[in-house]
Amino acid sequence: MRTVRDVHARTIGAPAGTVGALLDRLAGDDDPLFPVPVWPAMRFDRPLGTGATGGHGFVRYRVTAYEPGRRVRFDFPDGGHHAFEVTPLDAGSCRVTHVLENRLRGARRVAWPLAIRWMHATVVEEVFDNVERAATGTVRAPVHRSPYVQLLNRLLWDRPTAVGLPAGARLARTAFARTDFEDAWQLPLPPGMPCDPAAWKGVLRGAFPEQGRATTADGGELLLGKDARHLDFRASILVESPAAGVDGRTAGHGGRVTLSTVVRTHHAGGRLYFALVRRVHPVLARAMLRRKHRRLALAAPSAGEREWAARVPRAGYGHRTRP
Repeated sequence: MRTVRDVHARTIGAPAGTVGALLDRLAGDDDPLFPVPVWPAMRFDRPLGTGATGGHGFVRYRVTAYEPGRRVRFDFPDGGHHAFEVTPLDAGSCRVTHVLENRLRGARRVAWPLAIRWMHATVVEEVFDNVERAATGTVRAPVHRSPYVQLLNRLLWDRPTAVGLPAGARLARTAFARTDFEDAWQLPLPPGMPCDPAAWKGVLRGAFPEQGRATTADGGELLLGKDARHLDFRASILVESPAAGVDGRTAGHGGRVTLSTVVRTHHAGGRLYFALVRRVHPVLARAMLRRKHRRLALAAPSAGEREWAARVPRAGYGHRTRP
């Protein structure tokens, strides 16, 4: 069994009290530090504090020590831990440190040097970028995701799950008096993702014209589609965000985006045509939703940018392509 120790540290030009207050919001719905939506959010079964259990993505851990404004430690189920700590340097600066100690058993002895190590280092440095941005408004030397880390991120990206046609997809539900086929694929909508359905219009690569749009208090629905002699097709993009983000435009924890399809055939030729198409339709629908989901996440403002924009509205970060 091998034990690894990995340490990252950064000096922040802000008082320890300011940075410590940001650390206390870790894993909350308004978390200003964890690099969401590009990476899975850190979530627990209760507010941050000793005994809270959860993790991020496939990594599980439990809070075993918490000193508000100064330090938090997370222990892994089978040994090892990681921790964040804020150390004052002077009245206007502090050092943030992250330490990981873990025992590598079985497959992790291979996974750590090949993949986990590189993603871990990138995520921690992105946390530090968010600390620096949220506390000072700028980042002196932001981390850049290497092509290899981008590849790992793409491979591990969430995959859509099959769901029933959502009750909120009213445009899809009322598109036809009779439907011969319907399905729906869904992905979570992390903080920072746009909840305006118009932002998701490119999910079908502009192949179908807009047929309707509905706005709700927690998002809305966009309906695309086309009528033909053999069949009529509608695709619904429903965005639901139960909690608004810090800027009033981004989704809070628990949101979701759903791509639904409804089809009406007109005759035997249409039914035969769609019998062939429906074999590849689920594969294409999942791939298109997943690709658009990741692209919007990569273009979203970081947690630190969202926090700074909330404190200084004139900052006004918009969506853009990120490294």
